[in-house]
Amino acid sequence: MDGALIVNKPSGLTSHDVVARVRKLSLERSIGHLGTLDPAARGVLPLLLGRLTRLAQYFQGRDKEYEGVIRFGFATDTYDAEGEPTTAVAARIPNREEIEALLPRFRGEIQQVPPPFSAKKVHGVPAYKLARRDQPVELAPVAVTISAFELLALEGDRMRFRAVCSSGGYVRALAHDLGAALGAGAHLAELTRTRLGEFSLADSHPLDAIAGHAAAGTLEDLLLPPLRLLPEFPAVVAPPEAVSRLLHGQAANLPEFSRAAMVRVFTPDERLLAIGRRIAGSLFHPQAVFAGGEAAKS
Repeated sequence: MDGALIVNKPSGLTSHDVVARVRKLSLERSIGHLGTLDPAARGVLPLLLGRLTRLAQYFQGRDKEYEGVIRFGFATDTYDAEGEPTTAVAARIPNREEIEALLPRFRGEIQQVPPPFSAKKVHGVPAYKLARRDQPVELAPVAVTISAFELLALEGDRMRFRAVCSSGGYVRALAHDLGAALGAGAHLAELTRTRLGEFSLADSHPLDAIAGHAAAGTLEDLLLPPLRLLPEFPAVVAPPEAVSRLLHGQAANLPEFSRAAMVRVFTPDERLLAIGRRIAGSLFHPQAVFAGGEAAKS
């Protein structure tokens, strides 16, 4: 089964758990996800199935949009509600004006230190493994872009927010650092990923719906059409004389309608044939081939 399936991940499961469940339901062994979600987080988890797993390399650097809740009053060692408190309970909770005044500090390109309980590596060892052993974790700041960080509502010690961040950014770290800047301590209490790149919650399906379609033999009905994938690459239809060349890993002339460096190449019936890289003029070399047999690397 070849395609993209967008899962609405529930809290309590790892991204790997979701992949394992869909693998069992679909009977497709080759499945990969685009962008890990923490176990406690919910929301958009895109999966690539079958031959289309080879598209994963082209999805690097997608921005991510979240909505969630930050709880003020104390920080935790994991920067979320799963961790142990690391600060005393604050004497007072910041008000809306104080929070709004500091939010601009966390927008734009910022230097962010990843949480100690994260997959970032320290001398080749994931930081979370060191943190679980109570060993010191020293992570260098990373440049990330926060396109949006907005206060949606403030009720007591809980702030509902919306954030958009670049790949590599941690919303848990935003919560922690905002609390530290306010002198009140804070941690991430709830998180839902509402979008990853071009995939949104509207495209997603809960696991029970996926299981129902699998039982009915209609799982393919949930797959996104290939035309929805990688919209930044123009789509071209391969003329008949180009199809055979592309399937054999050979360069072919394609319709010249743009100067794009990369294109998605489709068959007339809208099957994804290949990802092509421009060599010169209208001549493209297939970087990956997906239709007409086993995917070929060239």
